[in-house]
Amino acid sequence: MNLISFKHLIVGLLMFAAAGMALALKPTEKVADAGPKVDLEVLIPKTFGDWKIDETIVPLLVDPETQAKLDKIYNQTLTRTYINSRNQRIMLSIAYGGDQSDSMAVHKPEVCYPAQGFEILKNKNDVFASDGAAIPVRRLVAKQGSRVEPITYWTTVGDTVAITEGLQWKLSQIKYGLTGKIPDGLLFRISSIQADEEAAYQAQDDFSRALLGALTPEGKKRILGSPGSAS
Repeated sequence: MNLISFKHLIVGLLMFAAAGMALALKPTEKVADAGPKVDLEVLIPKTFGDWKIDETIVPLLVDPETQAKLDKIYNQTLTRTYINSRNQRIMLSIAYGGDQSDSMAVHKPEVCYPAQGFEILKNKNDVFASDGAAIPVRRLVAKQGSRVEPITYWTTVGDTVAITEGLQWKLSQIKYGLTGKIPDGLLFRISSIQADEEAAYQAQDDFSRALLGALTPEGKKRILGSPGSAS
C-alpha cells in the first residue's frame, strides 16, 4: 500500500512539474509590441508601376459572422482592387494580426471562401520567385456560380515567410514560443476573376513583383519577412 502511495506521489509530482514548465514556457511577449507599428494604408502604395486603384470596383462584402471572426483575428485589414493599362484587375487583401498564437491563427482563404458560398476547385502549393527569392505560396481556384476566381496567397509568422501547410506553419510558431515571444503575422492574398488560371497566376505574380519593387526595404521586409527567412 505504501508502494502504491509512493508511486502516486511521484506521478503527481511529475504532473505538477510538467504543468509548471508549460506555464513557464508559455509565450507572454508580443513581437508586435517591440517593433514599429504597422499601418497598411501607408505601407501599400495606391499607384505603382502600371497599376493603380480601380475606384469603380466595390469590394465584396463579408457576412457579419465571418467579419466578426476576422475582427478578432486581425488588428488591420486592407482590401483594394487595382487595374493596369491592359484592363487587368487584381484584387488585393492584406490582413495583419499582432497575435498569431493558437487562439489567433490566420484565417486562410480555403476556409473563408467556402464560408462565403464558394467551392474550392483546386488547392496546391507553389513557389513565387521575386528578386532571387523563392516564396512559398498557396494557389487556389474558387468558384461561385459562373464566377471563377484563381487565388494566390502567402503568410508570415513574425519575420518568417511560412509555408501555408499546418505543420510547418506550426513549427514557425513554436520557434517563437520557445523564446517566450508571441509572433505577429500577416496574410497577403491576391486574386482575379478569370477562367484561365495559369494566365491569372502570371498576372498575379507580375502584380506582386511590381508592388514589392515599389516598397521601401522595411515595407518589403514586413510583407515577405527577412531575407532567407522562408521556412
